[in-house]
This record gives sequence, structure tokens and C-alpha cells, in this order.
Amino acid sequence: MKKNELAGKIYQLAEKYRDYTASNLAELVKTKSLSGEEGNVQKVLTSQMKEAGFDEIRIDGIGNVIGRIGHGPVILAIDGHIDTVDVGNASNWDKDPFSGEIADGFVWGRGTVDQKGGVASFVTAGRILKEVGVPENLTLYCTATVMEEDCDGLCWKYLIEEEGIRPHFAISTEPTNLNIYRGHRGRMEIRVTFRGISAHGSAPERGKNAIYMASRAALKIEELNERLRDDEFLGKGSVTISEFVSGSPSLCAVADYAHIHLDRRLTWGETKESAVAEVEEAVKGLDAKVEVLWYDGKAFTGKKYGMEKYYPTWKIAEEHPIVQTGIQTFRELFSHEPLVGKWTFSTNGIAINGMHGIPTIGFGPGNEIMAHAPNEKTPVSDLVAASAFYALFACSL
Repeated sequence: MKKNELAGKIYQLAEKYRDYTASNLAELVKTKSLSGEEGNVQKVLTSQMKEAGFDEIRIDGIGNVIGRIGHGPVILAIDGHIDTVDVGNASNWDKDPFSGEIADGFVWGRGTVDQKGGVASFVTAGRILKEVGVPENLTLYCTATVMEEDCDGLCWKYLIEEEGIRPHFAISTEPTNLNIYRGHRGRMEIRVTFRGISAHGSAPERGKNAIYMASRAALKIEELNERLRDDEFLGKGSVTISEFVSGSPSLCAVADYAHIHLDRRLTWGETKESAVAEVEEAVKGLDAKVEVLWYDGKAFTGKKYGMEKYYPTWKIAEEHPIVQTGIQTFRELFSHEPLVGKWTFSTNGIAINGMHGIPTIGFGPGNEIMAHAPNEKTPVSDLVAASAFYALFACSL
């Protein structure tokens, strides 16, 4: 089959399975799956993959579902995390967040954008591949990954370092509004701890107030944010204080403890070492301890697995073959030029590419502005387009 004929056939099948994809997504949405609590939704997904005809489906040690199609030498991974954040203030929702309602051309509910829409789409892509014929040179892994909302990249660190799955190329199905993304800023979680000396509140001069120390540091951090480096593609690095905690023997005493939590976003050329050094300089002389935090999560399987909360920056050159293959795939399916951009937030790409250097792009249904927001919804037309894109991309390698 000629390539333009293949693109037409794949899109025709994606349209044929429009309701199938939307219904699969609705079932995933109906099954609540906070980080570390994904067991029930993984059972639903496993059944969907079986129905779609995947060659092998298994669940790894921390609960990632790994669906395989084909057994060729070229390995492509299509990833989507299956966990979601909670709903927040339920009164802000116009519809039940876990209804999975299909109405007005959308699938509604928590996770439709971030990030079950991509998972439902790659299941359909697998079904399409089984119908049009799986390329002999291809092994496709579709991974529904866990605990991403708590610790992005942890799931892929496990897949690569513990399961030994190392694809040649990867697609993240995080929402891109059907644009092609090629990177995003990294991030770190840093805690700065201040140790004071308590004294009676009637004589504060006898003590050393940790709140005052932390407050002086906070102003220095605000100044630091203004002078962080910039990158033409990824944008500027940033740092903000997201938590301020203090403690004292009583409310009639000088505070002898305080800490601030820093959300540090890293642009190109910034490193863990450089970011820590900047904070250490900002708090110099304040009897402060600066540390990068550690995540030690427990999966729904019962297994504990952790990593440092340093999530490396990554980007792929627009000229790279994986980006160009994505652009050509988009053109053949949709007959116009894609927007090539970047995410604002962080994804599993920090491990796939940032830690392990595997060429990665993003293409996903839904608009990222809906992520973590009330009234989350994904257009059914986006699910169709994403299903077609994943299948044709797999055939193009």
C-alpha cells in the first residue's frame, strides 16, 4: 500500500472507531485512579488492550501496564500516565468528574485531558495497526504508566532501569492540543531549613528567630528569580516559594524552626548543581541547610520505589529525524502544517529523554490548559486524530 493510501486508510479506521475510542476513555474516567491507587483502572485498560488485539499485555513491579504489538528490531514506545490528580472543590464542576459523559462532541471528566485521552487513543492505534498490518521491523510498546502526578519520570526510570525496556523512539501522549512538542523545562524541589534558638516571647532578644531568617531568605529568592537565565525555545528559568512552615515550643516563644519549599523550573543550560549553588548563595550567613528532596513512593502493587526530585530539562532539535517524522506524519494525515512547540509543565520526558537520551516527541489530544482544572474535557475529534497519528507514525519508522 502506498503511503498516501495508508494514511487515508488509517484515518478512515480512526473515524470508524470514533465511538469506540470515546467509550473506552469514558470507562477509564469512571474508574478513579489517584497516584498510587491505579490498580482498578489498570484492570479496565488491560481488558481494552486485549479487545484491541495486543500481542502481549503485562503489569510490571510498580503497576505500569505494558502492551506490546510486533516483534521487530525498531522499538517505539507510546506513553501515557493513567493516574490523575483529585477533583479539588467539587462545586466548581458542572458535571460529575467521574461520569465519563460523552456530550456536545467531548468526553467529560477528570483525566480526559491529563492524561487518559492519550491512553484511549493509543489503544485504538494498536487496533488499527493490527488491521492494516504491523510493519515487520516494528516493536510497539504502549505504556500506561503510574505515579506520574506525584513524581514525573519515576515510572519510566523503572521501565528503563529495572524492566530493561529501552525504545529507540518515544511519543508522549500528554496533551498538546494536537501540536507536536519537542521538550520542556526541567524542575527541582528544594527545601531550605533554618534552625533558630527558642526563647520566651517576652524576651525575644534571647533567642534567634528562624522565621526572620527564612523571611530574609524569601526576599533573596524573589530577587534570584528575576536574574535566572533564558532560552530562546524553552523560555526563562524560574523559582518560587510554594510552602513556608515554622515551629516553636509554644505560641509564646521565639520560633526555632522554619523551612521554605522551592519550586525551581530549569531552562536549558541550568543544572541541579548550578541551581543548588544559587540558593546556597542566596541564604549564605543565615544558618540554613539546602537540600534537594527525595520521593519514596509506594505503588498500588505494594512495591516502594523512589528517586531524587530533580527532573532534567530536555529538548529535541526541530531537525531531528523523530521531529521530522512527526511533522511528515501530521502533513499526510491532516494536509496542513503542524505547530511545533513545547509544554509549559513537566512530563515523563524528563526520564525518557532528560535522563536516558531517548529521542522523544509529544503529541496528544486535549488542551493542556484543562489539565488539573474543573470541567476537564477532551474533544472526541482529538481522540480520532491522535489515534490516526500514533498508528501512521508507527508505520513510518
